Amino acid sequence: MLQYENGHRGIWAIYRFADMLFHTTVRVVRKSSSSPIASLTSSIFQSVMFIMVFYIMFAVFGRRTAAIRGDFLIFLMSGIFLFMTHVKTVGAVVSSEGPASPIMKHAPMTTFLAISSSALATLYLQLLSMVVILFITHVAINPVEIENPGEFFLAFLLAWFSGIAVGLVFLGIKPFSPGTARIATTIYSRANMVASGKMFAANNLPSAILPFFSWNPLFHTIDQARGAAFINYTPHVTSMWYPIYFSLAVLVIGMMGEFYARKFVSISWYSRR
Repeated sequence: MLQYENGHRGIWAIYRFADMLFHTTVRVVRKSSSSPIASLTSSIFQSVMFIMVFYIMFAVFGRRTAAIRGDFLIFLMSGIFLFMTHVKTVGAVVSSEGPASPIMKHAPMTTFLAISSSALATLYLQLLSMVVILFITHVAINPVEIENPGEFFLAFLLAWFSGIAVGLVFLGIKPFSPGTARIATTIYSRANMVASGKMFAANNLPSAILPFFSWNPLFHTIDQARGAAFINYTPHVTSMWYPIYFSLAVLVIGMMGEFYARKFVSISWYSRR
């Protein structure tokens, strides 16, 4: 699949890396299913199920009136899309190929390439899923109107980027204690079911409860996405800069941990459970 050649510099080196990144990303997309269509269908199905479950739950408990004034489906989807992207990116980075993986015997393959391809594969599937679901909603149910699409997409990318940063931290723990990394990833994902704030508007939170959510970059990105989606909602307690600073700081920590673990990793480490 990959061939190693020496002497690549400048633009040609960038082209070679992009070519390898493309092929490894396609490999990751096809790894879990027989075809990219099957992977996309699975991703769409999971998102639709989340939307249906929360829609029914809000309808049964009569909480729709507490949402932002506007299209209730957009309120739900803006939270679920970003939540799914963040959580799936964390899981993809943690489960990416490690230094002791057999594919690392190919000379051009590196852990950086493996992590990047896993993250890009998740972004590809989640972005396509979001576009398909929004298109079907626009055509079959209600016209979809997003006040500021550019800012909404920026919040979506920040949810993905913060997922990479958090996933790198768990990936750095994985060689030393695979069980701990797996449990920590699961706990983080489950905690975000509530801590992400996808079920309520951040402006409605009491000030005493706000600190339990404001640490979470996903909480900020979801609230900012809703501010971009609704003309009559302005986020007051969240910031678009916080997930940027948080992600950059955690990314550095995660890269340091992954680099340290890669220096001492061995095949026997991965046999521990």
